[in-house]
Amino acid sequence: MIEFRLNGNAVTADVPGDTPLLWVVRDHFKLKGSKFGCGMALCGACTVQLDGAAIRACVTPLSAVAGKSVRTIEGLGTPENPHPLQKLWAEHSVPQCGYCQSGQIMQAEALLASNPDPNDADIDAAMSGNICRCGAYTRIRAAIRAAAKQRRGA
Repeated sequence: MIEFRLNGNAVTADVPGDTPLLWVVRDHFKLKGSKFGCGMALCGACTVQLDGAAIRACVTPLSAVAGKSVRTIEGLGTPENPHPLQKLWAEHSVPQCGYCQSGQIMQAEALLASNPDPNDADIDAAMSGNICRCGAYTRIRAAIRAAAKQRRGA
């Protein structure tokens, strides 16, 4: 049994410690926002946050999150009360197919939490491990810049 916090709630998972976090989140806790893309931490579709840092859930064993805090896209905002970054994502027409978007948003939120005023090079470096098959990279960058500006109150 492994105990951790999931989207602010104390949870216990009775699965082997080497089970990838992605499958625990999706199959055990039924949170389907984080997606399986490559299974090798190369595409970013499975990105969640562990104690505020963006990680790839497809290669993170459940044992690595014991006693820590995991946040998925479901813990960021809701359809009724979206996170400001989610609102800006929509305003900038970022989503197309949508498959990568939860990972993109979780990566962007981790970036903004650690760097409230990123320049384009910072954004590109932080987001480089998140692949968007639709090629919405310029809109992703614009949404992140807008979110940073909004957070600064500028």
